[in-house]
Amino acid sequence: MTGPVTLVLRGGTVVDGTGADPVVADVAVAGDRVHAVGRDLPAGDARVLDVGGLVVAPGFVDAHTHSDVVPFMTEPQPFKVLQGVTTEVVGNCGNSAAPLVDERAVDLHRPISSTVAAGVGSWPRTFGEYLDAVERHGPTTHVASLVGHSTLRISANGMAEPLAPGALDRMVALAEAAFADGAFGLSSGLIYAPGVYAGADEVAALAAVAARWGRPYATHLRDEGDGLAASLAETFDVARRTGVRVQVSHCKAAGRRNHGRAAELLAALHAARDEGIDVHGDQYPYTTGESFLTALLPAEAQVGGRDALARRLSDPAARASLRDRALAGGPGSGSWTQTTPEGVLVSMHTDSRLLGASVAQVAAERGVGVWDALCDLVLADPGAMMVYELMAEADVRTILADPLIGIGSDNSVPVGNAHQRGWGCFPTVLGRYVRDLGVLDLPEAVRKMTSLTADALGLPGRGRLVPGAVADLAVLDPATVGHAGTPQRPWVRPTGVRWTVLAGVVVVEDGEFTGVRAGRVLRAGRPEPRGASGAVGVGGAAA
Repeated sequence: MTGPVTLVLRGGTVVDGTGADPVVADVAVAGDRVHAVGRDLPAGDARVLDVGGLVVAPGFVDAHTHSDVVPFMTEPQPFKVLQGVTTEVVGNCGNSAAPLVDERAVDLHRPISSTVAAGVGSWPRTFGEYLDAVERHGPTTHVASLVGHSTLRISANGMAEPLAPGALDRMVALAEAAFADGAFGLSSGLIYAPGVYAGADEVAALAAVAARWGRPYATHLRDEGDGLAASLAETFDVARRTGVRVQVSHCKAAGRRNHGRAAELLAALHAARDEGIDVHGDQYPYTTGESFLTALLPAEAQVGGRDALARRLSDPAARASLRDRALAGGPGSGSWTQTTPEGVLVSMHTDSRLLGASVAQVAAERGVGVWDALCDLVLADPGAMMVYELMAEADVRTILADPLIGIGSDNSVPVGNAHQRGWGCFPTVLGRYVRDLGVLDLPEAVRKMTSLTADALGLPGRGRLVPGAVADLAVLDPATVGHAGTPQRPWVRPTGVRWTVLAGVVVVEDGEFTGVRAGRVLRAGRPEPRGASGAVGVGGAAA
């Protein structure tokens, strides 16, 4: 924290990210760090922004994103900085962009990645080489990546269900290398192939590696619906066995049969903490979710990769068998029974005419049954995605209000009819759930968007607006912040976010993106001892 003051935000209402009451103060920035917070700070030759009447907060940390390949897109993508988001955590749901050990792994990984939708390529690379590539291209936000269990499994075992001899040892070695290269944690997506094929012992073997490095384990549970309780129990058992910190991804009670179970989920999280398990969660503030259309199919449909999937979906008898498995429910059966054909909207597909159409509409237009319509859509584009109805509004509010839950958008790449959460998650929390509905007060909402996630995932120098912190800042108008996006028009610009600063660089100026790619690649370092707060810090990360 050296050098002269370069930027002063004058007279704003500072909400510092800790949950403390707001105070009217100036914020002075020197280079890439917060220099001081206080009244009547001298500006010297610095640029001065009059932010009277506006809220000044730490830059928001998006706990759960799928922006892994967004930095490789030709044009800078401002969809996050326009919300005040300054750091994105990628590599979630078991699906990181690396390591991919060879061309076979690249080919098997491509259908579950967003490379095609984003219009970018993929190639064999170590985890460190992926981070280097992001750095060369220049991200629009800061990027911190987890390493994904499914990606490790593809590299070591392909899309086969049973592990070949030595495959788990190979996965452990790849995970060790990823943590050495700067991965901030391990993620799993136990509803998706090939992650769904793993038992708890396999997950625990990798979680133990994360624990040795002092890194957390973020999990998309094996079942967020009927099997919610059992899936949480499995996760906590992994934590007991390994000592790993846990982040439960996009907390929800999915499916019509499970509406009203939010309190049960939260009670399980709090009971685990009472037992000594370091667990947090994250959530997006919508009743709809987004995923691959293949998530509606039983996991067995994808055994062997894309060609095997195509053969099954082209065989009427195999289709019927998959339908029966889907209707039977239970782990590995897919999400078909958690929603309705009317509630499944195509959000990304190689046939752009389908965007926004429901599976029910496609079936009616083609004169086929809804299951056949789904299979045809996947057969035509195995990487197709959907926005689909899953949750109850009352559950969303209950989960959002809990102090253990941070905010994560769960965005995909910003193309097509991707879920509106990608363009408006954080303004939706601040506008709808803070100002309009009073589910949260402003300091608590900001804490959930900043220090809670920074501490849970070990992001040093971020999450609090204090001297010495990285100068990541969000300046917003609490009276106008919000987002009017819909599934049909998700890309609508958010309102009320006036300024966003990344490491001292203004990237959103009076509501407009400057075009500057000022993001940095963050790399985790060796673990530090537990501090007074009980959170495990991660030292040595690039600021």
